[in-house]
Amino acid sequence: MTEIPEHLLKRAKAARDKPAESSAPEPAAAESDAPSDSRIPEHLLKRSKAAKSSKSGGDDAETAPGGAVAVADKVGAVVAAAPSGGDVPIGAGPGGHTQRLLTVVKSGTIQDVKSTPVDKVHTWPHLLAAEFVAALACTAFTFIFSVFVHAPLLQLANTNQTPNPSKAPWYFLGLQELLTVFHPMVAGVTLPGVGIILLILTPFVDRNPSNKPEDRKFATSLMTIHMMFWSVLVLIGSFFRGPGFNFVLPWVEGLFFEL
Repeated sequence: MTEIPEHLLKRAKAARDKPAESSAPEPAAAESDAPSDSRIPEHLLKRSKAAKSSKSGGDDAETAPGGAVAVADKVGAVVAAAPSGGDVPIGAGPGGHTQRLLTVVKSGTIQDVKSTPVDKVHTWPHLLAAEFVAALACTAFTFIFSVFVHAPLLQLANTNQTPNPSKAPWYFLGLQELLTVFHPMVAGVTLPGVGIILLILTPFVDRNPSNKPEDRKFATSLMTIHMMFWSVLVLIGSFFRGPGFNFVLPWVEGLFFEL
């Protein structure tokens, strides 16, 4: 509740205590003092006293018709009003409430301050560093392997004598193994073509953007089946094929494979 300033009360009291105008006043002096005499109206003083008494617990406060106590400024204008029944702050809403609901914000937009991790890795230095270490490891393995394994060059090939068995390089042994089972058109064109087409279509069928193995079950399963199928064919052609490219047991008839 706003009260009348002390200097205004003093000025009003001085104006009331001022003696009545004399019978022969100076017109010029009276006219010059009239504009500067900012007296507070009597009804405003009564309302201010009533507000003070109601604040201290008195019941003889005089209130305005709307149940409000008026307060005046220096020039006597009403600047604020508050209910006289209690300590209700100025600017309160209906019922004396001072809180307002502006908007409702979801808790996630305020509490979720951490950025979402992005599923990507920078090429440098992360990827190139790993590839460089892998290249060094392969070079070291090849060097150590060449020290312990003797791999001399064979004699000059005799064009008049075909070696038995005649095997293709290890990376073509899977295809040569297919030729012993299927027709050359099926083994050399159809099956390899279907495998290559499936590998080409894999990125378009499996469109999962994640690089985690547990999220790429389809692509992982397809590539695993392809590698196992081709690896089994290479192993059979390398260790289980003897003279005439017939099926043999390496622990019975020997090993017909040269590194």
